[in-house]
Amino acid sequence: MNFTLPYLLSIITFLPLVGALVVLVVPGDRAKKIVALLVTLLTFLVSLLLLPNWHNGPEMQFVESVPWFPPLSINYALGVDGISLFLVLLTTLLMPIAVYFSNLYVNKRIGAYMALMLLLETAMLGVFLSLDLVLFFVFFEASLIPMYFLIGEWGGQNRIYAAVKFFIYTFAGSALMVVAILIVYFATGTFNIMELQSSHIAPAVQTWAFIAFALAFAIKTPLFPFHTWLPDAHVQAPTAGSIILAGVLLKMGTYGYLRLAMPIFPQAAVQFGPIVGALAIIGIIYGALVALTQKDIKSLVAYSSVAHLGYVMLGLVAFNAIGIGGSVLQMVNHGLSTGALFLMVGYLYERRHTRQLDEFGGLWKSIPVFCGLFLVVAMSSAGMPGLNGFVGEFTIMLGAFQVMPWYAVIAAIGVILAAWYLLTAFRKMAQGTITRPENDKGHLKDLRVDEVLLMLPLVFLFFIIGLFPNLFFDKINPSVEAMVAQQQARIEQGAIVENPLEHLSNLFIAETMGK
Repeated sequence: MNFTLPYLLSIITFLPLVGALVVLVVPGDRAKKIVALLVTLLTFLVSLLLLPNWHNGPEMQFVESVPWFPPLSINYALGVDGISLFLVLLTTLLMPIAVYFSNLYVNKRIGAYMALMLLLETAMLGVFLSLDLVLFFVFFEASLIPMYFLIGEWGGQNRIYAAVKFFIYTFAGSALMVVAILIVYFATGTFNIMELQSSHIAPAVQTWAFIAFALAFAIKTPLFPFHTWLPDAHVQAPTAGSIILAGVLLKMGTYGYLRLAMPIFPQAAVQFGPIVGALAIIGIIYGALVALTQKDIKSLVAYSSVAHLGYVMLGLVAFNAIGIGGSVLQMVNHGLSTGALFLMVGYLYERRHTRQLDEFGGLWKSIPVFCGLFLVVAMSSAGMPGLNGFVGEFTIMLGAFQVMPWYAVIAAIGVILAAWYLLTAFRKMAQGTITRPENDKGHLKDLRVDEVLLMLPLVFLFFIIGLFPNLFFDKINPSVEAMVAQQQARIEQGAIVENPLEHLSNLFIAETMGK
């Protein structure tokens, strides 16, 4: 028998916030750690109630809506569909993993640290569940604050620089979004996201609003050339911060592009699609080539995110159900694989207090369990058949090939490069002879049982998604197909400008000349 709770989405969203308040008042660091872990585990268990009560359809499910600010028609509205379902579950899964790791290795200002982690979880869940544009923006901005402090207070040597850079970049994107939200509201009279997806918006308004939204989400993703904040943030962030930043926070950019920019401004999205696709391709190749040159393994994983999220954007601008469905699944895949990579890097750093690849070698002889798990995670990230990454990337390239064959061909080169830099990193760490006494078995301890158990849910999902992808596509595709059909219908109703740059130039001239 299925069982659900009233206001299920609100409970999932705000349970971590309640936990953050409890953490701040409960005495003792040990108690704070236990409370934070229990709250994240409870949130994950409650979120699992979505699955037995789910039916495979295109509509929003578990919808909640109450007036928030009636004079402006702003509502507290939550809902989940096939596009957001697994992003919610990804968030609730990674948070207890990140918190448990933090319980092992974070030892200063525990209350503030755990409260910020829980506040961050509420903000991220709110982004994926919001059905009101203002509510979406509130949660989108709320995620910025805890991550800024997590990097700035518990990060590495250059943490202040990285935190400020992260804040400035993402805040600039948010400022653009505010302007675009106001433009959309005055053009349509509503903040309701589902209503906006079927509203008529003039082509000129679509162009300017799309550019603002697209830039905000390109910075958050990050899409080349707006990626420069990401390596600094990852390298300086604490391990748990990197897990959540790569695993979930970056998906807010790709999700926002899919949920807002594409369906609300379909004509503009198609017009600028080739440009976004070109930037995605550049990001795939550039991210992979730069990853090949990295000596810090954490920096290598950071640049791999630039490449992998390029695939997600490529699938989105294919504008077909195959490509977009693959992108939705690949958001989840990247969260699992890259989150696992940062977790493994964290394990190694806490043992050796270095991330320089040249400092290792021969680790297979001293810590074989770690090396075996790292190899599986690397293969997942590289897109090995039978694992999750292959399903997502193959589906994306299949969708892209139907409309942009040369883009898909170039993207395939990125798959080869990914295997190259990941296997190179593995070879430098695990193979060869042990040349440093710090790396021998007497000094370096292999993973403990609890550390292995922390990895098992992620590894399990690598194989489940890789071998049984329809378990996920059956829930994702109905929502994707409905969105694509609606988008195509709206595109047919409006004119498509063949040259978006010329169109943008003409709009600018018209505005400046007062015409």
